[in-house]
Amino acid sequence: MDDLSGDLMEKILNSVKDPQMKKDLEKIIKFHGYLSSGAFIGYQMLNIARKQLDIKEGEKIFVTAETQNCLPDPFQILLGSTTGTKRLTVKNYGKMAVTVNKAAAPDEHVKGIRIFLDPKKTEKYPKLHAWYMNYEKVPHEEVWPILIEAGEDLYSWEFVDLEVQHKKKKNVIICKKCGEAFISLDNKDMCTSCLNKN
Repeated sequence: MDDLSGDLMEKILNSVKDPQMKKDLEKIIKFHGYLSSGAFIGYQMLNIARKQLDIKEGEKIFVTAETQNCLPDPFQILLGSTTGTKRLTVKNYGKMAVTVNKAAAPDEHVKGIRIFLDPKKTEKYPKLHAWYMNYEKVPHEEVWPILIEAGEDLYSWEFVDLEVQHKKKKNVIICKKCGEAFISLDNKDMCTSCLNKN
């Protein structure tokens, strides 16, 4: 079952003792539609980044998620790091991993942190490991309590040095094939969709 019934979701939420976590999870559920294991993993990663980078309320945070599945949602709803604000980049490598950094001036270097769900660490939790490695179908309601119990012990992270890029001027041109305007990142005269049709 991909989403949880309202009663089951309420039962899981009621088991959360930390009032801030409960409030955050309610926001994530409202945004995501249900309480997924991937969204909770994203939430745990967000909290590791907050602690390790000393992120304050309201700070602009930049996130690169290495999966498009559920994990980026907490960063969007709780930190406002979205693709529209250009503070969320999704590189669909199929990994449960994120890199997080604070804002900095262009050409400056900034400390970031790359966090990933570590399969060596999930092995200590057979049901969670089976879910993570897709060895068996494990319902969210069985994964959640393990994630809560294990906490940060499931993750590995390293600090990374990131160079902040200049915001480039948009080069908007008309595609010579379809006639639509598009942003040309590499000075090509055809949009990506037309190039892919050839």
